[in-house]
Amino acid sequence: MPDAGPDSAPAGALTDARGRTVSYLRLSVTDRCNLRCQYCDSRMRQWLSHKDVLRYEEFLDLMGLGQKLGIGKVRLTGGEPFARRGFMEFVEAARTRFPGLDLRLTTNATLLTPFAPRLAAAGVTRINISLDTLDPATFARITGQDLYHEVRRGLDACLTAGIRVKLNAVAMRGVNDSELAGFIDLARQLPIDVRFIEYMPMGGSEWRPEQVWRAGEILAEARSLAELTPLARDVEVSGPAQMFSIAGGAGRFGLITPLSNHFCGTCNRLRITSGGVLRTCLFSDRVYRLRGALRHPKLGLPAVERILRLASQVKPLGFELLAARRAGERVCATAMSAIGG
Repeated sequence: MPDAGPDSAPAGALTDARGRTVSYLRLSVTDRCNLRCQYCDSRMRQWLSHKDVLRYEEFLDLMGLGQKLGIGKVRLTGGEPFARRGFMEFVEAARTRFPGLDLRLTTNATLLTPFAPRLAAAGVTRINISLDTLDPATFARITGQDLYHEVRRGLDACLTAGIRVKLNAVAMRGVNDSELAGFIDLARQLPIDVRFIEYMPMGGSEWRPEQVWRAGEILAEARSLAELTPLARDVEVSGPAQMFSIAGGAGRFGLITPLSNHFCGTCNRLRITSGGVLRTCLFSDRVYRLRGALRHPKLGLPAVERILRLASQVKPLGFELLAARRAGERVCATAMSAIGG
């Protein structure tokens, strides 16, 4: 994919040496989660101590800095964001302070149901829900918790509240590769985006090469189940997904292909973890520690801005890191649960 030209960046925006402009920030508000998914490796991790997790006010400061630097979209993630006390109030405070910001969430939806009306009232129009299976027993095996029906209630609550839902499923051979028909039927019935994500070799997980269910195979099977029409890519709306309309369907089907068809040339995002660590690429272990500067009485946000600008300049291409790894090796040493979904 062609890189974005540097002339397209607004004045003062974060750009890198390849001309890509950062317009999207993912903030992980907690490393804690109430599920124990096998690919996330949250089962044996030691959680950050309370003092090492950024305060909500610090996240608001980072959002304000991001807006100053041309970031128009912020996604709040975890862990599971609703596992942190006061998260709903934080969302409302963020909307009050930044009324023009495109504010989105990623959640496992197990705790979501009672908050859907307040999220809609706070102007959250899009939510990503992680759901790898439509079978309650398989859900319990993957996550370690019997909470499938809570997720479905959370999904329904979002739709009732008028919130657009993207349902993200990690495609795992031998785990959910028999469920494609069910997911496509769900997208036929409901006005949601169902997206399959290639299983990534992240550190600390139980990833094995033979578990990767590649997008080409998924698409071939999906075409045998439904009449699919490819839609024009729109990074701002659909992110890295290739989306397809479904003939006669209320929703859409999509594929996210970090392994088989990279989208690094249009990557527009940065990640900041709950501990205040900046990651410019999901597949890179090179990090930049912001918390110390953010809390230093003589440094603060000006120092954080300098770090963001310097880090953005050397933002890598993730597919080069994938290509450089040895066969069967994980692409980085950090577990997904420590980075943020």
